[in-house]
Amino acid sequence: MLPEREIHHDLSDRRSFMKVLAAAPLFASIGARSFAATAAATAKAATFKGSSGNIYARLGVRPLINCCGPWTNMTSALELPEVRAACEEGALHFVNLHELQDAVGRRLAELAGAEAAMVTSGSAGAISSATAGCIAGSDPKNIYQLPDTTGMKGEVIVMGGRSSWDSCIRLTGAKLVVAHKVDDLQSAITPQTAMIYTTWGTDEILQSILKISKPAGVPVMLDQASTIPPFSNYTRLAKTGVDLYCFSGGKGMRGPQVSGVLLGRKDLIEAARFNSNPWEGSICRPMKVGKEEIMGCLAAVEYWSKADIAAINKNWQRQVERIATLVETVPGVHTSIVTPPSEQEDSWPLLTIWWDEQKFGMTVNQCAQQLREGNPRIEVPSDANREGVLARIGLTESGKPIPPDTPNRLQIKSLTLQPGDELIVGNRLRQILSKARKQAA
Repeated sequence: MLPEREIHHDLSDRRSFMKVLAAAPLFASIGARSFAATAAATAKAATFKGSSGNIYARLGVRPLINCCGPWTNMTSALELPEVRAACEEGALHFVNLHELQDAVGRRLAELAGAEAAMVTSGSAGAISSATAGCIAGSDPKNIYQLPDTTGMKGEVIVMGGRSSWDSCIRLTGAKLVVAHKVDDLQSAITPQTAMIYTTWGTDEILQSILKISKPAGVPVMLDQASTIPPFSNYTRLAKTGVDLYCFSGGKGMRGPQVSGVLLGRKDLIEAARFNSNPWEGSICRPMKVGKEEIMGCLAAVEYWSKADIAAINKNWQRQVERIATLVETVPGVHTSIVTPPSEQEDSWPLLTIWWDEQKFGMTVNQCAQQLREGNPRIEVPSDANREGVLARIGLTESGKPIPPDTPNRLQIKSLTLQPGDELIVGNRLRQILSKARKQAA
């Protein structure tokens, strides 16, 4: 419904009034949706008396509206319909897993223009498999010896500094060597260097790394977990000459959550496969990916190879714009929308919302808590729901303390919004912030 009290309260402020007027169609949609939802719930209750809700609610687990993006602890992204269909069909038959990886790997490599590829248990599993392959190769004796790297090259250079993901490297027995800048790389390489790990995927920086690594004969592993979409990154990296690179299947790709793709040199992909599931005795044997996930991951990659990313981005942009329109009806609330460059992670529209926490008497974390406790439950990024290594809480990805004066902002990532979520999220935020502003006045 149109918030009449707020309109009357802000009539003296022309700018606020115009923002409320601009949001009027959205308020009408919210009212219509609310009436339809009430009618549907009444009809369902009459037809299905005794029903205890969806599969999660029956266990006492509250489903949520995910504004955080494809975080693993928020169960990443919802699978595409094409992915669900492929997983379901794949579950109907027995196959030889080696033969399946061969066939799917050929198709994934063909789509990328790469030499070879394999499906892994997420990008984290890809990092571990790649590291083990670079250390132990395809020698059964070396494979079974890991994580003892005696007699093998056992050092991995990590570009930029430690991160939460270097455990994927260390579990193979590798010793980490940090190169903070590209200028530090040459001196960091030794006869014991098995691999160089980086997340720096822009062409310019990647080529500067490869100019040093190629003459030294050291493979570079590029982690690009959340850079699809756009699909152009999948094909672009095959042309750079990087030895290995990976993507998460469960993030922006919207494949199975427990899937990922590792691509690169044929000999290194072969070694990575020997060091992973289903080979018994391999260090990455626990990182299983089943036939269903393999087929689902392939379906996701094929979807993005044909998808109209401009139309998809336009829809995401429209969703966050609607949220911005609704929350800006509250005086003192400001918004901005940006889409990171395609070479960066999470390259989809990002809405940032901020207000003067002192004047509103409400912090971002307090607002996030109210969203979490409401019905339906809404999750936005905050200090209370982040997933990370306990010893690294309060640190940046490079391991440095987060500056105390870092501005706190509420952000909403568009990729995980479902149709209609924007009206629910925008209206709830508007209600919470409006109430806080009035109480603090």
